[in-house]
Amino acid sequence: MWGWRAVSVAMLCVALNGAWPALAAEPVGQAVVIKTQVTGQSGPIEVDTRVHRNERIKTSQSGLGQFVFRDGTKLAVGWGSSVVIDKYVFDDSQSVKKLTIRAAKGTFRWVSGNSNSSAYQILTPAGTIGVRGTAFDFYVGPDGTTAIVLLNGAASFCGPGGCRQLQQRCDCVVAKPNGDMSAARRVDPSILATLGNQRALPFLSGNQRLAGGIGMLGGCNMASAAPERKDRMRPPPAVAPAPQRQDPPQRQAEPQKERPNKPDKPHHDRPHHDKPHHDKPDRPDKHDGHGRHDDDGKPGNHGLDHRGHERHHDRDRDHDNDRNRRGHNFNHGR
Repeated sequence: MWGWRAVSVAMLCVALNGAWPALAAEPVGQAVVIKTQVTGQSGPIEVDTRVHRNERIKTSQSGLGQFVFRDGTKLAVGWGSSVVIDKYVFDDSQSVKKLTIRAAKGTFRWVSGNSNSSAYQILTPAGTIGVRGTAFDFYVGPDGTTAIVLLNGAASFCGPGGCRQLQQRCDCVVAKPNGDMSAARRVDPSILATLGNQRALPFLSGNQRLAGGIGMLGGCNMASAAPERKDRMRPPPAVAPAPQRQDPPQRQAEPQKERPNKPDKPHHDRPHHDKPHHDKPDRPDKHDGHGRHDDDGKPGNHGLDHRGHERHHDRDRDHDNDRNRRGHNFNHGR
């Protein structure tokens, strides 16, 4: 008789043990976007794959997963992340009584759904994020350092060092597990150096793109963290070379104006070179025919020759005159 009771108890334990995993595997949402590699409790997660309570979701160093919970809450899990859906209590009014996620490391974006703000709670190694109708990004580093950037609504961050309120868009708080916490201030790209990771907050910097309405949030002038200035320099290189290429023709235009002058100089020199060559034969002709220097009374061979020629001509003329006189006297005597 005791043997049958023992068998019955054993069968009941097996039945109960089989029921617990069924309860633990309660679906709470599904994946809507998967990029590269995202894994869950039962292996790789694909689009439309359901996620369950107590399930740990991990992404690769280039992975990205976007999830929607039953009450409309949206959660984006960036690269190198690990998060557990810790508590999820759903009611029949399309809202949740309790939704708690535990973020171990990585980068995330949260957008609240239809439930009361008090139902949401996000746990990090440095403290707890309180949600009040909110959209925000948060990052958890390997050492537990946590940063939260408000995108819409309001939020609070409470840790061992106290609480900080984020009330304005782009407010940022950085906290460490030892209780050190910064005051709320506007986020800027220098926060990446503070966190020691240029890949932190990739949804704000633009290093990872989100799909749907959840991707329309962000900004906060963090795009410069993903070299926005370099992107601005890319078009100028495309435009700047154009003027640079046009400059050489303009520079060549000036030498082209000088080119006619360069040939003119040799062309002007040629006549100058020819004149002495042409004048050389002319000068002896002038000296031979006219004796320009001898006319001025200066001694010269050409001047002497010219004077001798005139004397010889005078002698011949006198001789002719004598002959004429003799002839005239002879006729007159006859």
